[in-house]
Amino acid sequence: MSCLPKLGKRTKSEERAIREQVKGVAQQNLKRLGLEGDADLQFMLGGGDLVKVRSKSWQKNRFFKLQEDCKTLWYESHKTVRRKQTFAIDDIASVRRGRQSEGLNKHTADGLEDQCFSIIFKDRTKNLDLLAPSGEEAKQWVNGLDKLINNMLNLNRQQNSEHWIFSCMRKADKNGDNMMTLKEVKHFLKQVNIEVDDTYAEEIFKKCDASNSGTLEGSEIKHFYNLLTQREEIDVIYGDYAQTEGQMSAGDLLGFLLREQREQVSMQDALKLIEKYEVDETAKQQKRMTKDGFLRFMNQEEGSIFNPAHKPVYQDMHQPLSHYYISSSHNTYLMADQLKGPSSTEAYIKALMKGCRCVELDCWDGANGEPVIYHGYTLTSKVLFKDVIKVIKEFAFKTSEYPVILSLENHCTIDQQRLMAHHLISILGDALVTKPLRNVTPTNFPSPEELKGKILIKGKCLKKVNPSLSNDGVVEEGTVSEEDEAADCENGQKAKPKKSKIKLAKELSNIVVYCKSVHFNSFDHAKEMQAFYEMSSFKESKALTLAETSATAYIHHNTEKLSRIYPAGSRTDSSNYNPVPLWNAGCQIVALNFQTPSKEMHLNQGRFLPNGASGYILKPEFQRSLSSQFDPSTLSEGPWLQKKTLNVMVISAQQLPKLNKDKQSSIVDPLVRVEIYGVPADNAIKATHHIDNNGFNPTWNESFRFQIHVPELAMLRFVVEDYDAASQNDLIGHYCLPLSSAQNGYRHVPLLTKRGDVISSAGLFVHLMLTDAE
Repeated sequence: MSCLPKLGKRTKSEERAIREQVKGVAQQNLKRLGLEGDADLQFMLGGGDLVKVRSKSWQKNRFFKLQEDCKTLWYESHKTVRRKQTFAIDDIASVRRGRQSEGLNKHTADGLEDQCFSIIFKDRTKNLDLLAPSGEEAKQWVNGLDKLINNMLNLNRQQNSEHWIFSCMRKADKNGDNMMTLKEVKHFLKQVNIEVDDTYAEEIFKKCDASNSGTLEGSEIKHFYNLLTQREEIDVIYGDYAQTEGQMSAGDLLGFLLREQREQVSMQDALKLIEKYEVDETAKQQKRMTKDGFLRFMNQEEGSIFNPAHKPVYQDMHQPLSHYYISSSHNTYLMADQLKGPSSTEAYIKALMKGCRCVELDCWDGANGEPVIYHGYTLTSKVLFKDVIKVIKEFAFKTSEYPVILSLENHCTIDQQRLMAHHLISILGDALVTKPLRNVTPTNFPSPEELKGKILIKGKCLKKVNPSLSNDGVVEEGTVSEEDEAADCENGQKAKPKKSKIKLAKELSNIVVYCKSVHFNSFDHAKEMQAFYEMSSFKESKALTLAETSATAYIHHNTEKLSRIYPAGSRTDSSNYNPVPLWNAGCQIVALNFQTPSKEMHLNQGRFLPNGASGYILKPEFQRSLSSQFDPSTLSEGPWLQKKTLNVMVISAQQLPKLNKDKQSSIVDPLVRVEIYGVPADNAIKATHHIDNNGFNPTWNESFRFQIHVPELAMLRFVVEDYDAASQNDLIGHYCLPLSSAQNGYRHVPLLTKRGDVISSAGLFVHLMLTDAE
C-alpha cells in the first residue's frame, strides 16, 4: 500500500523529501499499470494550465494534474468551498480531441481545433471542455487519459478489486504515515461498506498486528487485506474439486468445467487454462491449478455469466433488415424532459456510442433559413439540423459498422426541406443511401452486412422506389398525411389535425429509399397495398393493443416490413414503456428515450449486449417465417415452445458501492432480485432477504426456480437494492442479458450503474443451471 502525508507547512528539505516520495509512489503505480516511463503520463504528473470553457465569456485558466495514484485527476477550483477538486479516471466515459463537443464548437474559434479537447463523464450530463496552450500539449493530455482509461477497462475483476480496496486504505490512513491504527481500520471498514462491532474490529486488528506495535504496516497490512478479501465460497468450490494433493490437476479442473459449468471442453482446454492463469510456476509445470490460480481464472471472462462467444458479432448478418431487432432512440436530441429540457448534438453522440442504430430528428423551420431540431410547440432548446448531421457523420460508425436509420419528423417549409436534403447529401456523402443497391428496383430489404457503413433516411416519399427516377430538384406538392406521431401532441401542446396535408420537396423525397413512412390502416391493407419498404410508426398504446390482440398477424407483418414504435406524447418526463411485448411481436424499431435511465433502458441494453453490441440482433426463426403461428399469449405447440427449468442460486456479492458517499456511517443493507422478462407466461420476479450493514461481502445462498416456456425471447435481469423499510429501496446496481447468452455454473455477474456504466469493483456471484423441463 502506498500512502502519502498531506502537504502542510514544511522546511525546504522536508518539502524535497515529500516530493521525492510522491514521485516514487507515482512511478511505482505507473509500473503496476505497465506504463512506466510513458512520456504522456510523466507530463500529466507534472501538471499544466488548461482553459476551462463554459461559454464565450466564461473561459477560465485552471491548473490540472494527475495525482500520484494515477487514478485521479486534480484541478484547482475558484469556488469558496472545495477549492481543490478531483475526479476519478474511472468516471470518464471518453476523451475527444478537437472541437467535438457542442460547447467547444460554439464557444471557440476554428483555428483552435488542435488545442481543444473534451472529457465526457459517465454519470454527468455536462462535459468538461478544455483548451490547452498548444496542440502538442492537448495531444499529450488526450493520449495520456486514453491510456489510463484503456488500462482501467482491461483490468480483470481481481485487479479492480485490489485497486479499489487499496484506494480506500489510502483514504483511511488519515495522517499518511503508511500505517493503520485501530481507529483507521474501523474508518476503513466503514469506507468499504461494512459495519462491524468494535469487538470484531479489534479481533481482526490483533490477528494482524504480529509485532504488537498498535499499528499495522507492511506485511501486516497485506495479511489484513488477505483476511478481508478471503472468498469462503470460492474456497469451498475449490476444495470440492482439488483432489490431487490439495490442488486441482488438469483432470480435476476438467471435471469442474464439465459437471458444474456444463461447458463443452476437452483436457486440452483445461491445460490451456492452467497455462493461462496459474501463477505458481511449480504448479504450472505439474499441470495443476492452485487456489490463487483458480480465483484468478474465475474472475476472468471465462468465469463471467455472459457467454464470451456472444461478445463479438456472431449472428448471421446477411438476412433482410426486417429480420432484426434494431436498437432505436426516440426524441434523440433531448438531454432531459420533452417540455423544457435542452436539445443537444451531445445526445446524438451518446446514443450512437451506445450502439443505437435508429435516431430521431424532429425538424422545424429555423431562423436565417436554417432548419432546426427541437420538440415542437415546447420550450425545449433548438439545435441546428446541419450540426446534428455533422455529428452523425462523425460518430455513426464508431461503435458499430452496421447501418444507421435517420427517422425524420419533417415540419419544414419547402425551402428549408431543400436545405435539409442539401445538408444530408453534402455532409454524409457516399455514406447516404440515395438509390437502391445495385441500381435495380428492389423486391426486399438488403441485409445489415450489405448496408455496412451506410445511412438510411426514414421519411415521407412521393414516389415508388425506382432507380430510374432522377432527382431534378423540382418541388412537388404531396398529398401524404403526416405520421401519427407528428400529430400526437398532448398535455396542452398545440396539435395539428391528424390528416393535415404537407408539401414535400422532391429533393428530400428522393433520398428516402428503404424506409418510406406511411399511415397504418390494418394488417390486411398493409399486406395487399404496401410495398416492403413502406413502414408505419405506432404509438405505444396502439402497438401494445395489436401485440396483445393480433400478435401472429403483427409477427407476419414484421417478417417483411419494418415497424417503429414510439412513446406516447403524454410522457412529458421522457419516461419509457416496456419494450419486451413489442419485441415479442417481432417489432424491429422499438424506440426508447435513451436520455432517461430506467428499467426499460436496462432491458434495452441487455437485449443489445450480444452480437458485438452492433445494435442489430437476429430475431428467432419463428419470428421470421410467414408460416409461423407463434402467439406469445397463447403459446400453442411449435418450435418456440422449448420448456426449460432455470435454477438460480444467489451466493454472494463483492464490494458494493456506498450510495451516500458523503455520509461515512451510511452502510447499505443489500438484497438481490432475480427477474425474468419474456412472453407473459415466463415473466417472474423473486428476491432474497436483505442483509444488514454489509455491502462489502454479503452472502445469501438463496435458490430460486423459474419455469421458462420460450427461452429464445427470455431476458434475465439481476437487481441489487439497498433495503429500506420506510421508503422505496434504492438501486445499487443491475445487470441484464438474454437468457440465451447466459452461461451455466458458478458465474460472476458484473453490476452497472443506473445509467448503464460498469461499477468496476462490484459484482454478484451466482450459480445458474438451465435444463430441459421434466
